[in-house]
Amino acid sequence: MKNRLSRRQFLRTGVIGTVSAAVSLGFLGCSRALIQKVPGFRPDPFQFAPGANRLLDLPEGFTAHAFSRAGEQMDDGLWVPGAHDGMAAFPGPEGKTILVRNHELTATAKTAGPFGWNNEKIERSAVDKFYDAGSGELPCLGGTTTLVYNTQTQTLEKHFLSLTGTIRNCAGGLTPWNTWITCEETIQKAEETYQMNHGYNFEVPVSADIKLADPIPLKAMGRFNHEAVAVDPKSGIVYQTEDRSDGLIYRFIPEKTGELAAGGKLQALKIRDLTGADTRNWRNWAQKVLRWSYNPVLVGESLAVEWVDIENVESPDDDLRKQGTEDKGAATFARGEGIWYGKDSDKGEFYIACTNGGIKRKGQIWKYVPSPYEGTSREEQHPGTLQLFIEPNDTNLMENADNLTVAPWGDLIICEDGPNEEFLIGVTPEGNLYRFARNAGNLSELAGATFSPDGTTLFVNIQSPGITLAITGPWHEIRQRSDMLWHKPNSTTSTSTPLGS
Repeated sequence: MKNRLSRRQFLRTGVIGTVSAAVSLGFLGCSRALIQKVPGFRPDPFQFAPGANRLLDLPEGFTAHAFSRAGEQMDDGLWVPGAHDGMAAFPGPEGKTILVRNHELTATAKTAGPFGWNNEKIERSAVDKFYDAGSGELPCLGGTTTLVYNTQTQTLEKHFLSLTGTIRNCAGGLTPWNTWITCEETIQKAEETYQMNHGYNFEVPVSADIKLADPIPLKAMGRFNHEAVAVDPKSGIVYQTEDRSDGLIYRFIPEKTGELAAGGKLQALKIRDLTGADTRNWRNWAQKVLRWSYNPVLVGESLAVEWVDIENVESPDDDLRKQGTEDKGAATFARGEGIWYGKDSDKGEFYIACTNGGIKRKGQIWKYVPSPYEGTSREEQHPGTLQLFIEPNDTNLMENADNLTVAPWGDLIICEDGPNEEFLIGVTPEGNLYRFARNAGNLSELAGATFSPDGTTLFVNIQSPGITLAITGPWHEIRQRSDMLWHKPNSTTSTSTPLGS
């Protein structure tokens, strides 16, 4: 971990400025010893360093509250599952915030699932609400939990299982019609432990009432290694990322807006003037050693796109991406992960994280601006555009971007998922980067960053051992601290000058 010392020193030596050395976090008023005595709970696979409550380093003035930790008992009598991942926040009753959270679990009794270590509580959940109950002894333990959180009092008021019987629920996305789409990052077939094919999206209604969603796979949206989705509120079109090193960016045009289960058309993104474009900016052996020509996509470069139809969307041979690139000329992306819809004056845009894109494979962020006639016959005359927003190629700026969200003031907040220390990274609309928070407890990835509807609270997950955090503080000062926070990629670490420099 050659970068570990320099990354740790960043927050200790004042590069950010006034950074809190430690933030004390509570666990709903329960001591760790008490939580460990709850039936079905197992100790973490690691021990925190001295000062076990130190989970995040944050800028001065910001604090965090930890809650809904793996192993706690929920209001439905089940246990909080582990492997907290993608998440979104929705407006709830009486000004409350409703969170829907993914759990990237499979089907093994050795995983901290909602039913206990021996699945002894499985009878508390309606078996007909399982998408895949497995072989009977090993049910699929992935799915979602729903949480009701009061941002005024900074307290969790309720949490419960809301989808079950799926696997590897990694990320997903919120919809304008008040649902959460959870994505399976797998192409697991029905065999041995599994009774159903996996690799689909599922829709979870947002509700404060304790109940399980109907586990209906959205098959028309494609079967592949799903990561995240984002919906254009103007057109109802759903954009999807694929977590493969040679993945595609997809869009799904529903037959009827807001009714994804009713079917629709699946398409893949193609660079209009470059068939089979490789956006990853990787250099092969000949380009490195023999210095063959190398023409990467440049930061700030805008590319007109078109969308090509994808057939056989249930893909029994896991070949959607090959169909897209080899047969249709679609563009290749390096592990598409987080995607989020933002606002730029009167134009909506989508920010897309590609985890190991870039010359040094440390991550890219793309921006897609849809056509004003997206999904219609007029789209060809006014195509959408794809732009490489940032590619720092510097682990001290950003390392393996994963989930992301758009802050109320317009910055991106990016969760890192790299091999070293993990940070929440801020990116301004001009393309400048800053570190906002550091996982001080372990090297687990950060995931699920999302702001409460009232803009007061940033929620984020530490995936292992499974903790959700609510961060509050003087958000209005973030821009005022810009001189201390901003770091511009330079010509030695980026494929070109960053936007706004």
